[in-house]
Order: sequence, then structure tokens, then C-alpha cells
Amino acid sequence: MGRLLAIDYGSKRTGIAITDELKLIASGLTTVNTKELLKFLKKYFTSENVDVVLIGEPRQRDGTQSLIEVEIKKFVIILSEAFPKLKIVRVDERFTSKIALQTMIDSGLKKKQRQNKELIDEISATIILQDYLYKKK
Repeated sequence: MGRLLAIDYGSKRTGIAITDELKLIASGLTTVNTKELLKFLKKYFTSENVDVVLIGEPRQRDGTQSLIEVEIKKFVIILSEAFPKLKIVRVDERFTSKIALQTMIDSGLKKKQRQNKELIDEISATIILQDYLYKKK
């Protein structure tokens, strides 16, 4: 039984979250340089069984696509060509960065720690994944 992996794709950094093997709990995995993302995933997929990759679909408040969507669509094509049997699901990621920042505040992180953009990206990916798990129930 494989895991679910979520990606909060960014032009510079990409947050990644993963479930346990039972697909019950979402946990932040890491943040990687976006230029190294495919290389990281190839290595990760050789050691871990992943059934589904969730990729955030950024939208504006009015529902229109975010500017980075062009880059994300290109990445989805590259990923699906590299792993043709891998199921890729796009999920709405609106407000995940704001929720991630609020989560950091609620957990008592100091202002300097909350400015860590890598941590925000990783938490955002975890929120994407947890939201998907919640909606699947």
C-alpha cells in the first residue's frame, strides 16, 4: 500500500508532505529547490512506495488561475512522462500559505521562525494533503 505525497509548487522552493502507509496522517517531509524537484522525487520514489501525487492548484480569490500555473502545468507533464503509472491529482490550494502562517502563530513560533519561507512551504503542502485526506473520508 503506497503513500500519498503532496506538492506545494513554487517558482523557487517547493514544499513536500507525505502520508503514513495507511494514508491516515499527513506530515511535512521537506522543502526542496524547485530546480531539483524532479531529481528529488526520482530518488524518493526509489525508496518509498507512492500511489498518488497531489499537486496544489493555485487560484486567485475570484477562481482564476494564478500566474505560476503555467509552470506547474509544465511540471505535471514532465512528472507524468517520468512516471507514467503514477496518479497525479490537482487540488485547490487557495489560502494554504495564510493557514500555514496562522498555524505557525498558533503553535507559538517566534516571529523570526515564522519568516522561514521553507517551513511555510512545507506546512502548506501538509495542509493540502490533510485537506485532501479529510475530504476523502
